[in-house]
Amino acid sequence: MANKQPKKYKLKTHKASASRIHVTAGGRMLRLHGQRSHLRRKKSQALKQSYDQKEPVPTGAVKRLRKLLPYS
Repeated sequence: MANKQPKKYKLKTHKASASRIHVTAGGRMLRLHGQRSHLRRKKSQALKQSYDQKEPVPTGAVKRLRKLLPYS
């Protein structure tokens, strides 16, 4: 019989994090701004346009998110 290898388990991706976090080809993690749709009439045009840009995830959260997104 063939030499039996130990079973390697697949890690599950945290789907809520996967939908909110974008990982670039270089491995950087980006997220969208909060407060995008709440009380937009008061906010300046420049601020509303800045919400369209993705911003980097804080460095303290990257290690935790790498565990939640093992294959990204």
